[in-house]
Amino acid sequence: MRVGLFVTCLVDLMRPSIGFAALKLLESAGCDVVVPQTQTCCGQPGYNSGDRASALALARKVLAEFEDCDYVVAPSGSCAGMIRTHYPDLFRGEPELSRVNALCAGTYELTEFLVTVMKFKGKSKYHLKTYTYHDSCSGLREMGVKAQPRALLAQVEGITLKEMDECETCCGFGGAFAVKYGDISTHIADRKCDNIASSGADAVVLGDLGCMLNIEGRLRRRGDMKTQVLHVAEVLAGNTALPE
Repeated sequence: MRVGLFVTCLVDLMRPSIGFAALKLLESAGCDVVVPQTQTCCGQPGYNSGDRASALALARKVLAEFEDCDYVVAPSGSCAGMIRTHYPDLFRGEPELSRVNALCAGTYELTEFLVTVMKFKGKSKYHLKTYTYHDSCSGLREMGVKAQPRALLAQVEGITLKEMDECETCCGFGGAFAVKYGDISTHIADRKCDNIASSGADAVVLGDLGCMLNIEGRLRRRGDMKTQVLHVAEVLAGNTALPE
């Protein structure tokens, strides 16, 4: 099974450890993983801003780089959602539409793929006692990612889930939203941070780096230097003894 790992821009630039963790998990699940060296952006920033021309150019690049894979997997519900949910609209009326539809059908968010396609069962440990989980907007609403990360995290030895209030509510990032509407974004992020603190968990775990950066940045500016902010792939792959 040939699986293309779409690393995502933010992972590549800000937290490459997530990409390596995703690679480790996919290989441990038995996948033949390819990581196209020329990959860049999925086109989402342009698409969300109304710049369809630049978004389409980047989407064509993604198609060329990944269409020979059986599956495309991203450690991000946002980027996976852009490909699977929005590429059909972006390519409407374009000659590549049938090829794009095939690409979309095989595109998954990481935990969704591990649970739904690979039926993955792993053994791992992580230096946490308790965690709470933030459901990122795109993963939840575009990809249906909710139970999958929790099911995988339940396999990690010694850690307990403490659900926060409003776990499905936005963290305030929203890409350009956080830049255009900074005051509103900050208010939303503060509410998320309050809920994280009230949960009493040692860490907040989630599946999108944009949310991670926003939440961790706000926690630290509020003076919380203790609560860890972790990607689900890092927890699943950390201190790990996974199947060969």
